[in-house]
Parts: sequence; structure tokens; C-alpha cells
Amino acid sequence: MPFDLGSLRRHPDVEGPGLEASDAADRLILDEATTLIREAGAGEIVVVDDSYGALALAAADAGARSVRVHQDLVTGERALAENAARLGLEGEVRTVPLGPELVADARLVLMRLPRSLDRLDEVSQLVAAHAHPEVVVVAGGRIKHMSLAMNDVLGGGFGRLDVSRARQKSRVLLAREPRPSTEPGWPRSTRHDDLGLTVVAHGGVFAGTGVDIGTRFLLDQLGDAVPDAAAAVDLACGTGVVASWLARTRPGLRVTATDRSASAAASARLTAEANGVADRVHVTRADGLEELADASERLIVLNPPFHSDAALSTGIAAHLFADAARVLAPGGELWCVWNSHLGYRPLLERVVGRTRQIARNPKFTVTASRRAA
Repeated sequence: MPFDLGSLRRHPDVEGPGLEASDAADRLILDEATTLIREAGAGEIVVVDDSYGALALAAADAGARSVRVHQDLVTGERALAENAARLGLEGEVRTVPLGPELVADARLVLMRLPRSLDRLDEVSQLVAAHAHPEVVVVAGGRIKHMSLAMNDVLGGGFGRLDVSRARQKSRVLLAREPRPSTEPGWPRSTRHDDLGLTVVAHGGVFAGTGVDIGTRFLLDQLGDAVPDAAAAVDLACGTGVVASWLARTRPGLRVTATDRSASAAASARLTAEANGVADRVHVTRADGLEELADASERLIVLNPPFHSDAALSTGIAAHLFADAARVLAPGGELWCVWNSHLGYRPLLERVVGRTRQIARNPKFTVTASRRAA
């Protein structure tokens, strides 16, 4: 009996009508790789960026053993674990950090194509350098999120690239004949003299080694943010620009930087090290502020993500605002930058507390929301 992809859940990620734990791209990847999955030996299959476990668990159900898996988001990692336990497959999949150990001697790599070409380049370079010489990469996605540039990226690391027929608005790329890249590896870094910061980034982290204009606008205002605070939190920290800037400009400040992305958390650690503030910046990969106690922080800084899925942008921000409200001490403040057209101020007033506008330009608004005493 074919594996029932409909039995998978997204929990603890957002669930609701129209939000599925698998899609047509997962089915096409599995169909294109059916024979390869059956032929692979124990430990020879690797799965990368499998949103909620569809690829890894379907492969395990088909007989694959000791499947190595890497998911960037901690919520996806937890969803895979829950799905595996419910289906009795937890002993056949194991989570491995992104690095040589993940892909060493792999003969088959199943992956969802990331929207970021840098992320694809980092994974492609890793596989080409460390997988078995006969490895086959079966990478698929929804056509609306694919581009011809993806062919070029995979073509840079592999000598042969085949493209499947389209099915249900999905397509698969199959890469063979790995050839290690001579291009600069990952992570990469850039010095920003105007900010006095070096930014280090793994592939796929928002803004890469740059500093996006919203974050720059926020940094311009942070000098007056709860100036007597002994600690601060950089929520959804990305590459850790805000965390390192705060630690560098306030020598006595301790900063907690948190992000649900493994690549972001790793980048934030490296950024703190590059700027000599790693001793005062604690980086954690977590779902929001789950590791921080109620009413424990006087200053939280946030540039809420909205770019990953516009349809869910308000829900993502609301979740982060509610988390900040829980963790803020009475009288503590959430300093937030957001695209002005999103109109978050009423939501911040309702969820966090009295909100004042700190600055506004044609594109962005910076606000400070105070938790009631």
C-alpha cells in the first residue's frame, strides 16, 4: 500500500484549512526516486529541507533505513519527529546538522528546492564535495517557485542535470556526476564599515551578508531603546546584526538572539564571533521565545519576518508579538520595525500594550510597545 502522505501533520507549525503537510512536489520527488530508494543501502539516503517529513518518512516506509535528515526550521524538525513517532518510524530517521556528516558517502539525496539560490548553492557544494561519487540528487518544487537559475546552480556542482516533465504544477531536477566547486564556500562574510560590523551568513538566511534597509532604519533608532536595560533580546535574529550591534554599542549589555532557523542561528553565532561580542551574545535556535521565562526581559527588538510567505505574514507577526508580550517584564518594551503598509500598530496595541511611533519613512515604521506595569 502506498505511503499515506495525508496522514502527516504540520504541528507544531501553523495548521489550518488549506495548509497541508505535503504537496504535489513531494509526490513527484518520491515517484522519480522510487527505484533509487529501493536500491539504496542503509545510511545511504539523505533528505534535505523536507518540510514536515513527507520525503524521509515515505522513504522509510518503502524500506529505507538510517535516513539522515536536515531541516532548517526547528518547527519542521519537531513535526517530523511527531509524525515519525505516530507512524512507528522514529527509529529509521535521524536529524543531522548541515555539514559534511550529513551527506558523507550518500548515494541518494532527496530535497525540496529552496527559494534561495544561495541555500541551493551551499547544499549543492556540500553534496558534491562529500557524497559518494555516484550520488544522485532528486530535487523538486512547485514550478511557480522555480527558476532557470536553479539549473545553473546545480550545474555548477554536477556534470549531468536532467529535468522531469511537469506534473500538477511541480517539477524535479536530477543531478549526477558531482564535481566539487572551486567557488568560495559557505559561510561568507562582508564588512560594513558604516555600521562597524562584519556580517557572516550561511546560504539562504534573509539578506545574506548584507543589512536590509528595514534593519538599518531600526538601528538608527535603537540608541534610545530602554537605555538602562542590562539585557536585551533579538527576536527572529537572522544573521544577528541587531544582536551584535547592540552588544558592540552597549558594552555592558547581554543579548539573547533567537531564531527558528538553523542557518540563521549558526550565522548569528559567527557574526557575534566576528565582531568580538560572542561572550555577551547567546544564540539559540528556538520557536520564538519559548526558552525565556514570563515577565523576564525589559527590551525585545524585532524585525518580524513577512517575506517567506505573504499569506501568513500577519499570523507570523501576531505569534511573535504575543510571545514578546509574555516575556516582557512590566514596563518593558518591544521595539519593532515593519513595512508601513502592514499597519501593525493596532495589533501591537492590542497584544503588547501602549504603542508609540518612534520614526517613519516612506517605507518603514519603527514603534515601541510598552507592557503595562
